[in-house]
Amino acid sequence: MSKLALQESSVTFPGKPNQSTAECWLDDACILDMDYFVKTISGIKSKGVRPDLIGSIIVHYASKWLPDLSGDDAKKGTASLEVSSTESVTASWMKKRFFVETLVGILPPERDSIPCNFLLRLLRTANMVGVEPSYRAELEKRISWQLDQASLKELMIPSFSHTCGTLLDVELVIRLVKRFAALDEGARSGIAVVKVAKLVDCYLAEAALDANLSLDGFIALGAALPSHARAMDDGLYRAIDTYLKAHPGVSKQDRKVLCRLIDCRKLTPEASLHAAQNERLPVRAVIQVLFSEHTRLNRHVDWSGSFSGMRSPNKAGVEPPVRCPSKREINAQQMEIKKLKEEVVRVQSQCVAMQMQMEKLMDKKKGFFRWRKLGIMPSLKSSVSVFERIEEDREANFGRQTPIDVKPKPVRGRAVSKWRNSMS
Repeated sequence: MSKLALQESSVTFPGKPNQSTAECWLDDACILDMDYFVKTISGIKSKGVRPDLIGSIIVHYASKWLPDLSGDDAKKGTASLEVSSTESVTASWMKKRFFVETLVGILPPERDSIPCNFLLRLLRTANMVGVEPSYRAELEKRISWQLDQASLKELMIPSFSHTCGTLLDVELVIRLVKRFAALDEGARSGIAVVKVAKLVDCYLAEAALDANLSLDGFIALGAALPSHARAMDDGLYRAIDTYLKAHPGVSKQDRKVLCRLIDCRKLTPEASLHAAQNERLPVRAVIQVLFSEHTRLNRHVDWSGSFSGMRSPNKAGVEPPVRCPSKREINAQQMEIKKLKEEVVRVQSQCVAMQMQMEKLMDKKKGFFRWRKLGIMPSLKSSVSVFERIEEDREANFGRQTPIDVKPKPVRGRAVSKWRNSMS
C-alpha cells in the first residue's frame, strides 16, 4: 500500500472507524520505520482529521509494537521491541526510549484526544527507560488535564529512582495532583475534583502500607486538594488509619499533625464509631469526633422536634406538607444519643481516675500528701488537658514505676477521706 493510498484511506473515514478497519489499515501498512509513521501521521493531520481519530491510530500503533502500552496482560508476552537473541539489553532500551520520545512528539495537542490511562502507561515506560525530562514534563502536563479519568491501577507507577526508598513514585502523583488543583475553574469541573479526591484517597490507602513512606509525603498528597473536594472524609480516615497501623513508631505530635487532615464533621456515623474506639488516634482527635457526632445528633433531634411542632394547625387551617420521622427513626436516634452520652461519661470517668493517679504520683515525689477538697465534676475540656498532661508525663517517665505499682505508706494521725471511694 503506497503512502498516497494511506492518506486517501485516512480522509475517507465517514466517522469514527470501527476497530477492524483501523487494525487492518495499520496491519496492512506494515510501518516498521518510525520516521515513515511520523510522516504518515503528519499527512493525516494536514487533511483535517479529528484529533481523537489520530489519537486512536497512535494508541493502536503503540500497543502493537510495544504491548506494555496496551494495558492487556495477555499481549505482554508478544512485544515486538523486546530483547532478541542477537540484540543487547542496552540496545533494546535505547530503541524503546526513541520509540516513546517519538510518540510523545506526535501526540495531538488537543485535550482528551488520548486516553488518560494510555498516557499513564506511556509515562511509566518513559520513567523506566529514562527519557529526557522535557518529554516526561509534557506527559505529566497532559495527564493532569484529565486526571479524573485515570484508574487506580494505572496510577500506581513504581519508583525507578535509586534515590527514592518507596515502592511507588509518590512524588510523581503529588506533582500530578498539584497540577490538577492549579488548573483554572473552567478547565476542571466540580465532578472531576470529587473523582480525583476519591482517587487520591484510594492511592493513599495503598501507598500507606509502604514502611518507607515518609510522613511529609503522606501529608503533602493528602493536602494537595482543597477541603471542599471531599464530601466525606471516610476514605482519608481509612488511609490515615492504615498509615498508623503500618507505622507504629509515629510520635504523638506527628499523630496530631496527621489527624488534622480529617474534618470530623465529614465522617459518617460508621467511621465516627470506629474512630471513637481507635486506640491509634490521639486523645484530642477522639474527643473531637465525639463532640462532632454529639452535635450532629443534637441537630437531628432539634430538626425532628421543629418539624413535630409545625404539625399544629396554622391560621389557614392547612398543615404544611412536611415529612414526619417515623417511630423507628426516632428510637434509633435516641439510642445513638444514649450510646454517645455513655461514651462521654466513660471518657470523663477515665480522665478523673487518671487525674487522681497523677495527684498521688506528685504527692509521692514531694514526700508528703496534699489533699484537696473536691468541688465539682471537671468539665470535658479540662479533662482533655489533664489527660494530655498525663500522657506527656507517661512518655517522660517511660519505664519508671506507675502509680498503680506505688504502695502508699500509712499516715499516722490522719484519716483518709472517703470521697475518693464515692467517685468510683
